[in-house]
Amino acid sequence: MTATMDINRERIAATEAVIRPHIRRTPLVEADLADFGLPASPVTFKLEMLQHSGSFKARGAFANLLLRRLPEAGVVAASGGNHGAAVAYAAQRLGIPATIFVPEITSPAKAERIRGYGAKLVIAGSRYADALAASETHVAQTGAMAVHAYDQVETLLGQGSVGMELEQDAPGIDTVLVAVGGGGLIGGMAAWSAGRTRIVAVEPEQSPTLHAAFAAGAPIDAPAGGIAADSLAPRRVGQLMFPIARAHVERVVLVADDAIKQAQSALWSSLRLVAEPGGAAAFAALLSGRYRPSPGERVAVLVCGANTNAVNFNS
Repeated sequence: MTATMDINRERIAATEAVIRPHIRRTPLVEADLADFGLPASPVTFKLEMLQHSGSFKARGAFANLLLRRLPEAGVVAASGGNHGAAVAYAAQRLGIPATIFVPEITSPAKAERIRGYGAKLVIAGSRYADALAASETHVAQTGAMAVHAYDQVETLLGQGSVGMELEQDAPGIDTVLVAVGGGGLIGGMAAWSAGRTRIVAVEPEQSPTLHAAFAAGAPIDAPAGGIAADSLAPRRVGQLMFPIARAHVERVVLVADDAIKQAQSALWSSLRLVAEPGGAAAFAALLSGRYRPSPGERVAVLVCGANTNAVNFNS
C-alpha cells in the first residue's frame, strides 16, 4: 500500500518534468459523435498513438530509465509489443543496452519496431505471462534491471502524465474512456484525476482483467484472448494499480472484437486516425453504445496506440 500511496498528483507532476524533454505532448482532436452516425455529442480524442514508439508507453519507459539506478547489464522488459518498443526506444535514446521478451502473438509491426530501435528481441511462449517469466529468468542470470509494463511505481507515474496533459489542455472534460490491459495507463490517470474526472475503463470481452478483479475484490487471472491480445491481455491487472482503480475508476465496460474492428475503421474513415486494436478499444465503447454519454456530458477518448501495419481498413 505504501508504494501505491507514492503514486499521486505531486509525484506524477515531478515525473512529468523529468521526462518532458524526451516525450511528445500529444495533441487533441475535437469531434462530434454525429460524425460517426451517433446522436450528436462532443468528443475529444487524445492522440497518444502519436507518442514516440507509437504508444503512450514511452512515458513510463523514460520514467523508469531516468528515475532508477541502471546496472551495467542494461534493462530488460517483457511485453506484448508496445511496452517493449517503448523501452527499446528509450534505451536507444539514452545509450542503454536493452533485451525485450515478447510472446508469439506479438504483431510483426511491433516486433519490427523493437528490432529497429536496436534492442535484442527474444520470442518466448504464446502469451505475455510466458514472456514475463522468461524475462525474470534473464534478470536473475544477468543482473539487468527489469522495467515492468504496468506493475512498477515509475511506470504508473510516467503514464499518469497523460492525465496531467489532458486536464491542462481540455479542462472541461467530464469523463475519460481508457482501454485497460495491465492497468498502468488507467492507474496513472486515475491517480492524477483522483475523482476530479470520471474515469471509465474499457476492456475486450475476451480479456476482462479489471472486470474480473473488480468482481473478485483483487487481481485474479482472467481470459487472455481476442483481437487486442498483444496489448490488452496480460492475464491479470497489476497489484499497484488495483487500489487506485477501485477508488477512482467508476466502472468497466466490455466491448466485442467486432466493435473494436468497427472503431478502427471509423477512426480511419472519419478522422484519418490509424489505431491498432488496443488503441481503438476505448472508442469502441462509444461507437457500440456500451457507453452512452448523458446530455451535455463532455467525453474524452484515449487513442493509445498505433503499432499496426494495417492502414486502409477496407474503407
